[in-house]
Amino acid sequence: MGKITGFMEFQRQEESYLPPATRLKNYAEFVIPLTNEQAKVQGARCMDCGIPFCNNGCPVNNIIPDWNDLVYRGNYREALDTLHSTNNFPEFTGRICPAPCEAACTLGISEDPVGIKSIEHKIIDEGWEHGWVIPQPAAKQTGKKVAVVGSGPAGLAAAQQLARAGHAVTVFEKSDRIGGLLRYGIPDFKMEKSHIDRRVQQMEAEGVVFRTSVLIGKDFPANVNNMAKETIFPEDLQKDFDAVVLAGGSESPRDLPVPGRELKGVHFAMDFLPQQNRVNAGDKLKDQIKATGKHVVVIGGGDTGSDCVGTSNRHGAASVTQFELMPMPPEQENKPLVWPYWPTKLRTSSSHEEGCERDWAVATKRLEGKGGKVEKLIACRVEWKDGKMAEVPNSEFEMKADLVFLAMGFVSPVATILDAFAVDKDARGNAKASTDGEGCYKTSAAKVFAAGDMRRGQSLVVWAIREGRQCARAVDEFLMGSSELPR
Repeated sequence: MGKITGFMEFQRQEESYLPPATRLKNYAEFVIPLTNEQAKVQGARCMDCGIPFCNNGCPVNNIIPDWNDLVYRGNYREALDTLHSTNNFPEFTGRICPAPCEAACTLGISEDPVGIKSIEHKIIDEGWEHGWVIPQPAAKQTGKKVAVVGSGPAGLAAAQQLARAGHAVTVFEKSDRIGGLLRYGIPDFKMEKSHIDRRVQQMEAEGVVFRTSVLIGKDFPANVNNMAKETIFPEDLQKDFDAVVLAGGSESPRDLPVPGRELKGVHFAMDFLPQQNRVNAGDKLKDQIKATGKHVVVIGGGDTGSDCVGTSNRHGAASVTQFELMPMPPEQENKPLVWPYWPTKLRTSSSHEEGCERDWAVATKRLEGKGGKVEKLIACRVEWKDGKMAEVPNSEFEMKADLVFLAMGFVSPVATILDAFAVDKDARGNAKASTDGEGCYKTSAAKVFAAGDMRRGQSLVVWAIREGRQCARAVDEFLMGSSELPR
């Protein structure tokens, strides 16, 4: 794969970034992709390792060594076909996937792993630039109708696969634009929304019908992400369609039950981030949450918290601090212990590099303010022993806080939609559906399937694409008795 001795001759080269002072002025993407020559060299590093653990490390099982070799040889057209054979939307994963494939790379045991994500990014960019990404409508129609509820990566992947199998697919989205959390949640500086728009155009040419601002259900909590102007009851959907795929996101955020939670200025991350997406799209908002000139505290050390950091800095925040409840992870993982699995180690995002104070093993005790508005956060140090947390004596401290963003993950899908379909739930509140054997991805409700966050809980975009693809095959088998769609 690649050049036989390439892994010994060439070093890993990362994609470069525009400097922080430049990229903080706007919400545009700032990653500088590899040149053709750089991509060739990085493809040459792929080893003939015998067992390509990267394939299994990738949730969609991308055929990584093959397209690494094709890029090394300059054959981008075939590399794109190979990439698309397992991944409907590599422009999404090539930008926002954390690359578990690279953690599983055999070369990574002793050296820096192959830059798989940067090569994937290069392949799909070449595909769009040269006009190779075109609609692939089905040769014939089956006469079967499928409803997909939710237009995030799971819903889009399922819809595209089912349309290419010849089914009439309608995607329902409660927001005013297609994309789910890709559209309203992922900051534009990580992924510009034009990437979603051109995939929607491709899918429309393949026969997919998109209906926005439509709520499927009965009662749904009012929030920033519910822009529905029309409601369709589940029983009507089940009557009008031969199959229904529930592919919504895990939208119930983990709350912080401490005194002062009710103060103004304390918000869930997903009340903050989608607003900026909407403003960037040209919407006029009356009450946008703005971090300009404010002292911001982000509670939660994951990607959503990092996105709050980057957005706050672009607003011009006076300061940004991010707290994490867990201890600070090691800067370097113990590779012999964890490879080829995803390691726990310190990860510093581009948003952190733009300006942020980070602290670990910190618990919030209460929030205080005047006139109903938050002004400070009272926290303490904690230590972990045998999986249990204890407060460190005499460690309490306070921090100025004009805005507090809660970014501690999501616990489940919104329960009302699953209850409306009378779908059985698992212990975590997700739709109960197996991925094994006959009837995989099928829920307890007649003709209703579930995929992505709706079934597995909060997860990665690449996992959502995998589940959407596999669910599409299960639906195709349910409707037709067999399926030629890939597993």
